[in-house]
Amino acid sequence: MTLASLFWVLKIALISCAGGVVGAISGLGGGIVIVPVLTIFMGLPIEDAIGASIVSVIAVSSGAGAVYVRDHITNVRIAMFLELSTATGAIFGAAVLARYLNAQLLSILFGITLLISLIPVMFKIGDELPKNITNDRLANFLKLQGSYFDKRMNREVFYNSAHVPPAMGIMFVAGLMAGILGIGAGVLKVLAQEIAMKLPTKVSTATSNFMIGVTGAAAAGVYLRRGLVLPYLVVPVATSVLLGALIGTKLMEKMSNSGVRKVFAVALGVVGVEMLLRGLKVHL
Repeated sequence: MTLASLFWVLKIALISCAGGVVGAISGLGGGIVIVPVLTIFMGLPIEDAIGASIVSVIAVSSGAGAVYVRDHITNVRIAMFLELSTATGAIFGAAVLARYLNAQLLSILFGITLLISLIPVMFKIGDELPKNITNDRLANFLKLQGSYFDKRMNREVFYNSAHVPPAMGIMFVAGLMAGILGIGAGVLKVLAQEIAMKLPTKVSTATSNFMIGVTGAAAAGVYLRRGLVLPYLVVPVATSVLLGALIGTKLMEKMSNSGVRKVFAVALGVVGVEMLLRGLKVHL
């Protein structure tokens, strides 16, 4: 390996590690950092970058998701229930709607929707925990309430789940976007829990980390069959993302819910702008 090649791999590894940290904290996976940087600054084709990013999402979900499940921050019942809506939406979007809808227009609308979604997130940016939330009927029936030990607050945090049907609708839309646009739509998964269900931010991001691995595993198979999962790129990306995800989990558990929400708000804005530019075919 030449010195230039080694330097290239090290740059990829550092970028991917940063993506893993952000992905583990925000619940969006590492693609939010990896794809733009690999395409804009490293000059790689977008298909290769997305292929590596999808594998990295699995790494983030495996690394961060395992830690969050072990520490009982992830609500596995909520994850499995909402994933049904996402999977249904993804199948319907990819198999039925993709051939009829304009992906460019959808990217613009999706970007605008995400940027508008920043408004309710910003309004509650300083709130530590949701207040006066009671379970709705479906949440009671499915036993979607839970608790986790907050290392920052040094106490057990109990929470309820509200507005489950609207959250299912958002998750269905997340699946549609994933199927039509070829994205993970992890940002909508966090929003469904954070804004609709009124879950604590740490629970939302941890549960999203758990879910994106399922979506990523399905998408990775498609990219693998197309020959877009390149070993020389995926190995340093996935390895470094996993390291970053493990670092991110340690940071997230010591952060306040407000701090995690701020990281998510920045990530939400970046994804919104990225999708808007993608729809407008603006290349930086």
